[in-house]
Amino acid sequence: MFNNALILIAVIVLAMLSSGAMAYGLLFRRVNTEQATAKRINSFAARAPANTDRRAQIDATLKRKNIQESIKEFEAKQKDSLKKKRSVPLSQRMSQAGMNWTKRGFYIFSAVSGVIFGVVGFLLSGVPLVALGLAVTGAFGFPRWFINFRLKRRIAQFLHELPNAVDVIIRGIKSGLPLGDCLRIISVEAREPVKSEFRFIVESLQLGIPITEAIGKMYERVPAQEVNFFATVIAIQSKAGGNLSEALSNLSRVLRDRKKMKAKINAMSMEAKASAGIIGSLPFIVSILVYLTSPDYIMLLFNTKTGNIILVIGLVYMSIGILVMKKMINFNF
Repeated sequence: MFNNALILIAVIVLAMLSSGAMAYGLLFRRVNTEQATAKRINSFAARAPANTDRRAQIDATLKRKNIQESIKEFEAKQKDSLKKKRSVPLSQRMSQAGMNWTKRGFYIFSAVSGVIFGVVGFLLSGVPLVALGLAVTGAFGFPRWFINFRLKRRIAQFLHELPNAVDVIIRGIKSGLPLGDCLRIISVEAREPVKSEFRFIVESLQLGIPITEAIGKMYERVPAQEVNFFATVIAIQSKAGGNLSEALSNLSRVLRDRKKMKAKINAMSMEAKASAGIIGSLPFIVSILVYLTSPDYIMLLFNTKTGNIILVIGLVYMSIGILVMKKMINFNF
């Protein structure tokens, strides 16, 4: 009886051992594969932050490289534009000033201006030499001064309105509008001359010109550094990517800060400008007063050859002094 029980226990133990051996033999490969997979997952998880940091560094390096290349391209374009700016054709100069004149109209205006200056000079002085000098000034100096005056006034009006136009683009992009629609809104709602300049950009986009090239050409029509800044920001963003609204927000702040700085410098230099104006006009005022009180005394400058020579030398030195004072109190941005 006891022997039968031992035999039964031995059979049960052998059956358990055999079934365990069979299960281990069948499941060993699967268990080993799961362990290897778990080790591999743990190793990848440990290396994931390093790979992410490295990928971020590579992306930042590529982005920085693209930005540097874009800046170099724009620096080269800016140098070329500065070279062209030194020898701007007369027709382009009048277009920049917002004048629709032709060359023929400019020459007619110069001739009429020279005749008027010469006649007025002869009527006031009665000296042909003085009348000839005023005629030359009216024919060659006054028309170009008039164009430069119109150009400076137009650029000042453009720069006064440009920050508001940039703010419109920022709000439009934040609300989900594309850049082209923002430019179209400015071309309709903005004030002149920003309105007409952005209309040129919209028309160029409709003709298939890339937006960077269309905005870059605006610097040729409005030769101001702020316009070049705006074109640079758009070009860099189109090539390197990034948040355009944030870049334009920084540009808008820079434009407003430059505007405040210009106003501050103008206010601080008003005393020097007033002094220069008084010093420059004082000889002419004294000459008029002397002519009214003692005409025979001052007419020697106009009636004698020696007086004419002294008058011409005095005018030359006065012109040099006025140009030097203007250069000293003029601050270019």
